[in-house]
Amino acid sequence: MKILPMPDGLANKIAAGEVVERPASVVKELLENSIDANSTAIKVEVEEAGLQQIKITDNGEGMSPEDAEHSFARHATSKIRNENDLFHVKTLGFRGEALASIAAVSMLTLKTSTGGQAGTVLKLEGGKIVERNKSDARQGTEITIDALFFNTPARLKYMKTIYTELGHITDVVNRMALSYPNVRFELYHNGKNLFQTTGRGDVIQIIAQVYGISVAKKMVPVSYETLDFSIKGYIAKPEVTRASRNYISTIINGRYIRSIALNKAIANGYHTLLPIGRNPIVVLEIEMDPILVDVNVHPAKLEVRFSKEKELFQAVEETIRQAFRKETLIPNNAQQAKRERVESKQNSFLFDYQQQSSPVEDKNFNNREHSEVESVTKVDQAAFESAQGAALESMAGYDLEEVFTEPEEVTVNSTPENHLNQEENKAERIPVMYPIGQHHGTYIVAENENGLYMIDQHAAQERIKYEYFRDKIGDVPNELQELLLPLTFDFSKQEALLIEQYQEELKEVGLFFEHFGQQTYIIRAHPQWFPKGFEEEVIRDIVEQVMEEEKIDIAKLREEAAILMSCKRSIKANRYLNKDDMFQLLEDLRKSTDPFTCPHGRPIIIHFSGYEMEKMFKRVM
Repeated sequence: MKILPMPDGLANKIAAGEVVERPASVVKELLENSIDANSTAIKVEVEEAGLQQIKITDNGEGMSPEDAEHSFARHATSKIRNENDLFHVKTLGFRGEALASIAAVSMLTLKTSTGGQAGTVLKLEGGKIVERNKSDARQGTEITIDALFFNTPARLKYMKTIYTELGHITDVVNRMALSYPNVRFELYHNGKNLFQTTGRGDVIQIIAQVYGISVAKKMVPVSYETLDFSIKGYIAKPEVTRASRNYISTIINGRYIRSIALNKAIANGYHTLLPIGRNPIVVLEIEMDPILVDVNVHPAKLEVRFSKEKELFQAVEETIRQAFRKETLIPNNAQQAKRERVESKQNSFLFDYQQQSSPVEDKNFNNREHSEVESVTKVDQAAFESAQGAALESMAGYDLEEVFTEPEEVTVNSTPENHLNQEENKAERIPVMYPIGQHHGTYIVAENENGLYMIDQHAAQERIKYEYFRDKIGDVPNELQELLLPLTFDFSKQEALLIEQYQEELKEVGLFFEHFGQQTYIIRAHPQWFPKGFEEEVIRDIVEQVMEEEKIDIAKLREEAAILMSCKRSIKANRYLNKDDMFQLLEDLRKSTDPFTCPHGRPIIIHFSGYEMEKMFKRVM
C-alpha cells in the first residue's frame, strides 16, 4: 500500500509546525489556556528569549490528575462537545492541539492542582509522558518548557536574534494585557522584570506602560452600541502616528486578531486626519454574539471571519469619525520635558517588533546545537534589557492616575438626535485667531489669548475647498457630458481584457469604452462630476481601481476627485495675503467639518502656548 496512517509522533510534529512557530507562539498558547482557566494572575518567565526555558504560572482552576493526562492527547478539549459548539466559541482555546503540539517539540513539565487535594506533576519528552508524581495543593497550573525544538533542530535555524525573539514574546504579553486588563500579568527575562500590570481593569494605565505616558495622554476613549456589536477602547489623536500597522490592536470577544479589513475600517474612520503612509495607535475591544464570528479559520487563531462584516466595519468607521468630531486636534509645538524623557525610553517597549523581525541574524546561530543556545547574542539581549529597565525605572516614580487625567468618554449612538447642532459646534472646535503677519508667504502667523499659532495657508484652503468640492460632487447626478472630441486611451493587454470583462459595471458609472482597434479605446462622453481638466486622469483611476479591487467604488472616486480639485485650486506657497484675506481664510477654516488637517493628512495649525513661549525665552525655568 502507498497510503498509510501517519504515526502520532510525526503528526504532532507537523501540527506543531502550524501552532508553534517560535517561542512567542508557545507563550501565546499557554497564556490563552491560563485565561480560559479563569486565572487572575499570570507570571511568565523566560530564559534566553524562551529558547532555553519558558515557565508560565497561573492561579486558575487547575486540573485533576485524569484531566492533566488527557490534556496532552491530540485534539483533547473541554470546550467542544459537538459541531454546534463550534458556532458558539466563547473561549480562547478550543481546538485541543496546543499542549500536544508544544509537548511534541520540547521537554515539558506540568504541575497542576484544583486546590482541594494534592496536585499532579507530569514530565514529558517529545510528547510522551516519562514521569508521574504528586505535587502540593496550590491551586493553579505551572508549565515549564525546556529545550524547545530539541528534536526538530531544523526549526532553530529559522529563529532570529534573542532581541527579536524576546520582542515577539513581549508583544504577545502586551496584547494579552490590553485584552484582559483585569488579569495581573508579569514578564521576566533571565530573572529581570520587564513588564507587569496591576490587574485592576485600567486599560489606559496599560497603554501608558506599553506606549509611554505622553502617548496615553493623547488617547481618546470611544464607545459604541448597536443590536449586534459593542465597541469600546481608545484611539490616538492624529498627531500620534507610526509607520507600522502593528500598533493597531483589535480584540474580538477577548481574542486579539489581525484583520486587514478592520485595519482599513479604522483608517477610513481617521479619513483625511492621517498623513499618507502613517498609521494610528488604536486599542479596540469588540463584543458580539459568537455566532457572528468564525474563529476556526487559522491554526494560531489570529484570523476570523465575520457574518455581518459590512455592518461591523461601518460601525468601527463611524465610531472613530464621531469621536474626533468632538475633539480639538491642534498639535502643540512642544511637550513637557518629563513626558519626552519617558517616551524616548519607551521606544524599545512598543509593538514594532514584527517590523524588526528581520535584523541581521547571528550567522553562527544556524549551525549550533540547541545546547549552545545559552551563549547566543548577549549584546542584543543586554541592550534590550537595559532599555526596558530604563523605561520601567523612568515610570517608577509616577502614579499613572495622577499623571493621566482620563478625558470624558465619548459615547456614540446611531440615533438622529446626536447629529443635531453639529453646524453650531463646528466653529467651537478651534478658537478665533487674529492674523498678525505671514512667514515666507507660506505660513499665516496668528494669535489669541491662548498663545501663538502658525497656519499653513495652502493646507488650510485645501481643506476648505475639499469639503466644498466633496459636497458639490456628491450632489451632481450621473448625467453625461458629451465631448466634441473623444478621449483616446491606449491600454495594456491586461487592462484591455479587464475593460471587456467589466463593460457593464463601467457603463453603470457612465463610462462607455468604444473599441478603436487593437488595445485602443475611445470615450465620447463622461459623467458631469468629473473635474474639468482632469477627465483622463479620473478615467485611468477607474481602470486601475477595477484592476486592483475588481469592482468600482464610485464614492471613493468622487472623494479622490474632490481632493484633486482642492489641491490644484488652492493658494500656493510664496503668495502674500493682506490681513483681511488671512482673517477670512481662518474664519472659513473654523467652519470646516475637520479643520485640523488637509485632505492628505498634513497638519494645518500648530499651537505655541504662552507657557511654551516663556519657557523658550527662559522667562520660566
